[in-house]
Amino acid sequence: MIISATDIRQALDERLQDIDADRTFVLCDEHTARLCLPPTGLQARGCPVITIAPGDEGKNLDTLATVWQALTEGGATRHSLVVNVGGGVVTDIGGFAAATFKRGIRYINIPTTLLAMVDAATGGKTGINFGGLKNEVGAFHLPEHVVLWAGFLDTLDKENLLSGMAEMFKHILISGDSQPVARMEALADTFAQGRDATDLIRQSVAIKERIVAADPTEKGLRKALNFGHTIGHAIESLLLEKHTPVLHGYAVAWGMTGELYLSHITTDTQLPIGTLRGATRLLSELYGPCPVSCNDYERLYALMLHDKKNLSATDVRFVLLDAGADVRLDSTASREAIFEALDFIRER
Repeated sequence: MIISATDIRQALDERLQDIDADRTFVLCDEHTARLCLPPTGLQARGCPVITIAPGDEGKNLDTLATVWQALTEGGATRHSLVVNVGGGVVTDIGGFAAATFKRGIRYINIPTTLLAMVDAATGGKTGINFGGLKNEVGAFHLPEHVVLWAGFLDTLDKENLLSGMAEMFKHILISGDSQPVARMEALADTFAQGRDATDLIRQSVAIKERIVAADPTEKGLRKALNFGHTIGHAIESLLLEKHTPVLHGYAVAWGMTGELYLSHITTDTQLPIGTLRGATRLLSELYGPCPVSCNDYERLYALMLHDKKNLSATDVRFVLLDAGADVRLDSTASREAIFEALDFIRER
Protein backbone atom coordinates (compact mmCIF):
# COMPACT_ATOMS: atom_id res chain seq x y z
CA MET A 1 0.00 0.00 0.00
CA ILE A 2 1.24 3.49 -0.89
CA ILE A 3 0.71 5.86 2.04
CA SER A 4 1.15 9.62 1.72
CA ALA A 5 1.92 10.81 5.23
CA THR A 6 1.62 14.23 6.80
CA ASP A 7 3.06 12.87 10.08
CA ILE A 8 5.75 10.30 9.29
CA ARG A 9 6.05 8.99 12.85
CA GLN A 10 2.31 8.44 13.29
CA ALA A 11 1.93 6.82 9.88
CA LEU A 12 4.79 4.44 10.57
CA ASP A 13 3.54 3.59 14.08
CA GLU A 14 0.19 2.56 12.61
CA ARG A 15 1.81 0.38 9.95
CA LEU A 16 4.10 -1.36 12.46
CA GLN A 17 1.16 -2.12 14.76
CA ASP A 18 -0.73 -3.69 11.88
CA ILE A 19 2.21 -5.90 10.87
CA ASP A 20 3.17 -6.92 14.42
CA ALA A 21 6.59 -8.38 13.52
CA ASP A 22 8.62 -10.29 16.09
CA ARG A 23 11.65 -8.11 15.33
CA THR A 24 11.98 -4.94 13.27
CA PHE A 25 15.29 -4.02 11.66
CA VAL A 26 16.12 -0.69 10.03
CA LEU A 27 18.36 -0.33 6.99
CA CYS A 28 19.77 3.05 6.04
CA ASP A 29 22.96 4.56 4.66
CA GLU A 30 25.36 6.86 6.48
CA HIS A 31 23.60 9.98 5.22
CA THR A 32 20.01 8.92 5.89
CA ALA A 33 20.98 7.62 9.34
CA ARG A 34 21.95 11.17 10.24
CA LEU A 35 19.39 13.23 8.31
CA CYS A 36 16.29 11.10 7.89
CA LEU A 37 16.14 8.44 10.58
CA PRO A 38 15.37 10.74 13.58
CA PRO A 39 11.93 11.94 12.34
CA THR A 40 10.72 8.34 11.91
CA GLY A 41 10.95 7.51 15.62
CA LEU A 42 12.42 4.10 14.83
CA GLN A 43 15.44 4.62 17.06
CA ALA A 44 13.14 5.42 20.00
CA ARG A 45 11.51 2.04 19.42
CA GLY A 46 14.88 0.35 19.94
CA CYS A 47 15.00 -1.14 16.45
CA PRO A 48 18.46 -2.41 15.43
CA VAL A 49 19.91 -0.16 12.72
CA ILE A 50 21.98 -1.59 9.86
CA THR A 51 24.03 1.13 8.18
CA ILE A 52 25.64 0.81 4.75
CA ALA A 53 27.85 3.15 2.71
CA PRO A 54 26.00 5.60 0.44
CA GLY A 55 26.18 5.53 -3.34
CA ASP A 56 25.66 3.15 -6.23
CA GLU A 57 29.20 1.78 -6.03
CA GLY A 58 28.17 -0.08 -2.86
CA LYS A 59 25.11 -1.67 -4.44
CA ASN A 60 26.83 -5.04 -4.68
CA LEU A 61 27.03 -8.56 -3.32
CA ASP A 62 29.40 -7.62 -0.51
CA THR A 63 26.94 -5.05 0.87
CA LEU A 64 24.06 -7.49 0.49
CA ALA A 65 26.04 -10.09 2.46
CA THR A 66 26.64 -7.49 5.19
CA VAL A 67 22.88 -6.99 5.52
CA TRP A 68 22.22 -10.75 5.60
CA GLN A 69 24.89 -11.16 8.30
CA ALA A 70 23.39 -8.37 10.42
CA LEU A 71 19.94 -9.96 10.16
CA THR A 72 21.37 -13.34 11.17
CA GLU A 73 23.31 -11.94 14.13
CA GLY A 74 20.24 -9.95 15.20
CA GLY A 75 18.10 -13.06 15.36
CA ALA A 76 15.80 -12.25 12.45
CA THR A 77 13.19 -14.89 11.64
CA ARG A 78 10.65 -15.39 8.86
CA HIS A 79 8.29 -13.24 10.96
CA SER A 80 10.66 -10.27 11.11
CA LEU A 81 10.44 -6.98 9.24
CA VAL A 82 12.98 -4.74 7.49
CA VAL A 83 12.27 -1.02 7.25
CA ASN A 84 14.34 0.63 4.51
CA VAL A 85 14.97 4.33 5.14
CA GLY A 86 16.81 5.83 2.21
CA GLY A 87 17.11 6.36 -1.49
CA GLY A 88 17.06 3.86 -4.32
CA VAL A 89 20.24 2.04 -3.31
CA VAL A 90 18.87 1.38 0.18
CA THR A 91 15.42 0.30 -1.01
CA ASP A 92 16.89 -1.92 -3.76
CA ILE A 93 19.36 -3.68 -1.45
CA GLY A 94 16.97 -3.80 1.50
CA GLY A 95 14.19 -5.19 -0.64
CA PHE A 96 16.48 -7.84 -2.12
CA ALA A 97 17.77 -8.79 1.32
CA ALA A 98 14.17 -9.21 2.47
CA ALA A 99 13.29 -11.19 -0.66
CA THR A 100 16.09 -13.69 -0.06
CA PHE A 101 16.60 -13.92 3.71
CA LYS A 102 14.82 -17.02 5.08
CA ARG A 103 13.36 -17.27 1.52
CA GLY A 104 11.48 -14.06 2.01
CA ILE A 105 10.51 -11.75 4.87
CA ARG A 106 8.38 -8.59 4.92
CA TYR A 107 9.65 -5.07 4.44
CA ILE A 108 8.52 -1.45 4.35
CA ASN A 109 10.09 1.26 2.21
CA ILE A 110 10.45 4.81 3.48
CA PRO A 111 11.98 6.61 0.48
CA THR A 112 13.96 9.71 1.37
CA THR A 113 14.85 10.97 -2.12
CA LEU A 114 12.52 12.15 -4.86
CA LEU A 115 13.90 9.43 -7.14
CA ALA A 116 13.07 6.71 -4.65
CA MET A 117 9.62 8.15 -3.97
CA VAL A 118 8.51 8.10 -7.59
CA ASP A 119 10.44 5.06 -8.78
CA ALA A 120 12.76 2.78 -6.83
CA ALA A 121 10.68 2.32 -3.67
CA THR A 122 7.47 1.33 -5.46
CA GLY A 123 6.69 -1.66 -7.63
CA GLY A 124 8.63 -4.41 -5.86
CA LYS A 125 11.74 -4.49 -8.05
CA THR A 126 14.76 -5.25 -5.87
CA GLY A 127 18.36 -6.03 -6.68
CA ILE A 128 22.05 -5.27 -6.87
CA ASN A 129 24.59 -4.50 -9.58
CA PHE A 130 26.76 -7.42 -10.66
CA GLY A 131 29.57 -7.88 -13.16
CA GLY A 132 29.54 -4.20 -14.05
CA LEU A 133 25.84 -4.34 -15.05
CA LYS A 134 23.03 -2.36 -13.46
CA ASN A 135 20.52 -4.38 -11.40
CA GLU A 136 21.74 -7.62 -12.94
CA VAL A 137 20.72 -9.77 -9.97
CA GLY A 138 17.46 -9.27 -8.12
CA ALA A 139 13.90 -10.37 -7.48
CA PHE A 140 10.33 -9.13 -7.59
CA HIS A 141 9.24 -8.76 -3.96
CA LEU A 142 6.53 -6.25 -3.09
CA PRO A 143 6.84 -4.16 0.08
CA GLU A 144 4.07 -4.29 2.65
CA HIS A 145 3.87 -0.50 2.50
CA VAL A 146 5.62 2.47 0.93
CA VAL A 147 5.36 5.54 3.17
CA LEU A 148 5.82 8.84 1.33
CA TRP A 149 6.66 11.96 3.33
CA ALA A 150 7.52 15.18 1.47
CA GLY A 151 9.46 16.49 4.48
CA PHE A 152 12.47 14.45 3.37
CA LEU A 153 12.78 16.57 0.21
CA ASP A 154 14.14 19.39 2.37
CA THR A 155 17.32 17.32 2.85
CA LEU A 156 18.03 17.12 -0.90
CA ASP A 157 20.30 19.26 -3.04
CA LYS A 158 19.37 20.44 -6.54
CA GLU A 159 21.11 17.53 -8.26
CA ASN A 160 19.16 14.91 -6.32
CA LEU A 161 15.88 16.71 -6.99
CA LEU A 162 16.72 16.73 -10.70
CA SER A 163 17.53 13.03 -10.54
CA GLY A 164 14.05 12.28 -9.25
CA MET A 165 12.41 14.66 -11.71
CA ALA A 166 13.82 12.60 -14.59
CA GLU A 167 11.67 9.63 -13.60
CA MET A 168 8.67 11.94 -13.26
CA PHE A 169 9.33 13.20 -16.79
CA LYS A 170 9.43 9.57 -17.90
CA HIS A 171 6.04 8.89 -16.35
CA ILE A 172 4.60 11.88 -18.20
CA LEU A 173 6.04 10.73 -21.53
CA ILE A 174 4.71 7.16 -21.24
CA SER A 175 1.31 8.15 -19.84
CA GLY A 176 -0.23 8.95 -23.22
CA ASP A 177 -0.70 12.62 -22.36
CA SER A 178 -1.62 14.73 -25.39
CA GLN A 179 0.61 17.62 -24.25
CA PRO A 180 3.62 15.94 -22.64
CA VAL A 181 6.07 18.81 -23.15
CA ALA A 182 3.74 21.31 -21.48
CA ARG A 183 3.35 18.99 -18.50
CA MET A 184 7.10 18.49 -18.28
CA GLU A 185 7.64 22.25 -18.32
CA ALA A 186 5.02 22.77 -15.60
CA LEU A 187 6.69 20.11 -13.45
CA ALA A 188 10.11 21.71 -13.88
CA ASP A 189 8.64 25.14 -13.01
CA THR A 190 7.04 23.81 -9.81
CA PHE A 191 10.38 22.59 -8.49
CA ALA A 192 12.29 25.64 -9.76
CA GLN A 193 9.90 27.92 -7.86
CA GLY A 194 10.07 25.78 -4.72
CA ARG A 195 6.31 25.18 -4.71
CA ASP A 196 4.69 22.21 -2.98
CA ALA A 197 5.10 19.19 -5.28
CA THR A 198 3.11 16.69 -3.18
CA ASP A 199 0.27 16.37 -5.67
CA LEU A 200 2.67 15.95 -8.60
CA ILE A 201 4.53 13.22 -6.72
CA ARG A 202 1.25 11.41 -6.02
CA GLN A 203 0.25 11.68 -9.68
CA SER A 204 3.62 10.30 -10.79
CA VAL A 205 3.46 7.39 -8.34
CA ALA A 206 -0.12 6.68 -9.47
CA ILE A 207 1.04 6.21 -13.08
CA LYS A 208 3.60 3.64 -11.97
CA GLU A 209 1.16 1.94 -9.59
CA ARG A 210 -1.40 1.53 -12.36
CA ILE A 211 1.14 -0.08 -14.66
CA VAL A 212 2.57 -2.37 -11.96
CA ALA A 213 -0.90 -3.51 -10.89
CA ALA A 214 -1.64 -4.57 -14.47
CA ASP A 215 1.69 -6.39 -14.91
CA PRO A 216 3.52 -7.08 -11.61
CA THR A 217 6.36 -9.19 -13.04
CA GLU A 218 7.06 -7.32 -16.27
CA LYS A 219 5.66 -9.72 -18.84
CA GLY A 220 4.23 -6.90 -20.94
CA LEU A 221 3.00 -3.41 -20.04
CA ARG A 222 5.41 -2.89 -17.14
CA LYS A 223 8.24 -2.77 -19.68
CA ALA A 224 6.99 0.74 -20.47
CA LEU A 225 8.65 1.88 -17.24
CA ASN A 226 12.01 1.12 -18.87
CA PHE A 227 11.67 4.03 -21.31
CA GLY A 228 15.04 5.80 -21.37
CA HIS A 229 16.70 3.01 -19.44
CA THR A 230 18.28 0.91 -22.22
CA ILE A 231 20.63 3.73 -23.18
CA GLY A 232 20.49 5.26 -19.69
CA HIS A 233 21.65 2.14 -17.87
CA ALA A 234 24.48 1.70 -20.39
CA ILE A 235 25.65 5.26 -19.76
CA GLU A 236 25.35 4.77 -16.01
CA SER A 237 27.33 1.51 -16.12
CA LEU A 238 30.03 3.00 -18.35
CA LEU A 239 30.55 5.99 -16.06
CA LEU A 240 30.65 3.67 -13.04
CA GLU A 241 33.39 1.68 -14.79
CA LYS A 242 35.31 4.92 -15.30
CA HIS A 243 34.91 5.79 -11.61
CA THR A 244 32.98 8.93 -12.55
CA PRO A 245 29.49 7.87 -11.44
CA VAL A 246 26.43 10.02 -12.06
CA LEU A 247 23.06 10.07 -10.36
CA HIS A 248 20.62 7.60 -11.89
CA GLY A 249 18.17 10.26 -13.05
CA TYR A 250 20.83 12.08 -15.06
CA ALA A 251 21.63 8.88 -16.98
CA VAL A 252 17.92 8.27 -17.54
CA ALA A 253 17.48 11.84 -18.84
CA TRP A 254 20.27 11.30 -21.37
CA GLY A 255 18.82 7.88 -22.18
CA MET A 256 15.38 9.40 -22.81
CA THR A 257 16.99 11.95 -25.13
CA GLY A 258 18.42 9.13 -27.25
CA GLU A 259 15.28 7.03 -27.14
CA LEU A 260 13.08 9.99 -28.09
CA TYR A 261 15.31 10.33 -31.15
CA LEU A 262 14.91 6.62 -31.94
CA SER A 263 11.16 7.04 -31.49
CA HIS A 264 11.22 9.72 -34.18
CA ILE A 265 13.36 7.90 -36.75
CA THR A 266 12.40 4.23 -36.32
CA THR A 267 8.68 3.92 -35.48
CA ASP A 268 6.29 3.58 -38.44
CA THR A 269 4.16 6.41 -37.00
CA GLN A 270 6.91 8.80 -35.99
CA LEU A 271 6.99 10.62 -32.70
CA PRO A 272 6.16 14.24 -33.66
CA ILE A 273 9.17 16.46 -34.24
CA GLY A 274 7.67 19.05 -31.87
CA THR A 275 7.64 16.55 -29.00
CA LEU A 276 11.20 15.46 -29.81
CA ARG A 277 12.50 19.02 -29.90
CA GLY A 278 10.54 20.30 -26.91
CA ALA A 279 11.29 17.39 -24.59
CA THR A 280 14.97 17.09 -25.48
CA ARG A 281 15.46 20.87 -25.23
CA LEU A 282 14.13 20.80 -21.66
CA LEU A 283 16.19 17.75 -20.74
CA SER A 284 19.32 19.39 -22.15
CA GLU A 285 18.70 22.60 -20.19
CA LEU A 286 18.23 20.71 -16.94
CA TYR A 287 20.80 17.92 -17.17
CA GLY A 288 23.54 19.39 -19.33
CA PRO A 289 25.85 17.52 -21.71
CA CYS A 290 26.33 13.78 -21.40
CA PRO A 291 29.98 13.02 -20.50
CA VAL A 292 30.63 10.36 -23.15
CA SER A 293 32.61 10.52 -26.39
CA CYS A 294 32.41 8.72 -29.72
CA ASN A 295 35.19 6.48 -28.44
CA ASP A 296 32.69 5.09 -25.91
CA TYR A 297 30.11 3.94 -28.47
CA GLU A 298 31.31 0.37 -28.84
CA ARG A 299 31.37 -0.17 -25.07
CA LEU A 300 27.95 1.42 -24.67
CA TYR A 301 26.57 -0.84 -27.40
CA ALA A 302 28.09 -3.91 -25.70
CA LEU A 303 26.45 -2.90 -22.42
CA MET A 304 23.10 -2.48 -24.19
CA LEU A 305 23.38 -6.02 -25.56
CA HIS A 306 23.32 -7.21 -21.93
CA ASP A 307 20.10 -5.33 -21.13
CA LYS A 308 17.50 -7.53 -19.40
CA LYS A 309 14.78 -6.59 -21.92
CA ASN A 310 16.62 -8.22 -24.79
CA LEU A 311 15.14 -11.40 -26.26
CA SER A 312 18.35 -12.50 -27.97
CA ALA A 313 22.08 -11.88 -27.72
CA THR A 314 22.15 -9.87 -30.95
CA ASP A 315 19.17 -7.49 -30.71
CA VAL A 316 18.88 -4.47 -28.42
CA ARG A 317 15.32 -3.87 -27.25
CA PHE A 318 13.87 -0.46 -26.46
CA VAL A 319 10.64 1.07 -25.26
CA LEU A 320 9.77 3.73 -27.83
CA LEU A 321 6.92 6.22 -28.32
CA ASP A 322 4.81 6.64 -31.46
CA ALA A 323 2.85 9.52 -32.97
CA GLY A 324 -0.05 9.00 -30.58
CA ALA A 325 2.29 9.05 -27.55
CA ASP A 326 1.61 5.34 -27.11
CA VAL A 327 4.43 3.07 -25.97
CA ARG A 328 5.96 0.52 -28.32
CA LEU A 329 7.29 -2.36 -26.27
CA ASP A 330 10.15 -4.60 -27.47
CA SER A 331 11.13 -2.22 -30.26
CA THR A 332 14.45 -2.79 -31.97
CA ALA A 333 16.94 -0.49 -33.64
CA SER A 334 19.96 -1.14 -35.79
CA ARG A 335 23.47 -0.58 -34.55
CA GLU A 336 23.73 2.38 -36.92
CA ALA A 337 20.53 3.95 -35.58
CA ILE A 338 21.74 3.47 -31.99
CA PHE A 339 25.02 5.21 -32.82
CA GLU A 340 23.00 8.04 -34.43
CA ALA A 341 21.04 8.33 -31.18
CA LEU A 342 24.30 8.56 -29.23
CA ASP A 343 25.41 11.33 -31.59
CA PHE A 344 22.11 13.10 -30.92
CA ILE A 345 22.66 12.86 -27.15
CA ARG A 346 26.17 14.32 -27.45
CA GLU A 347 24.96 17.20 -29.62
CA ARG A 348 22.42 18.48 -27.10
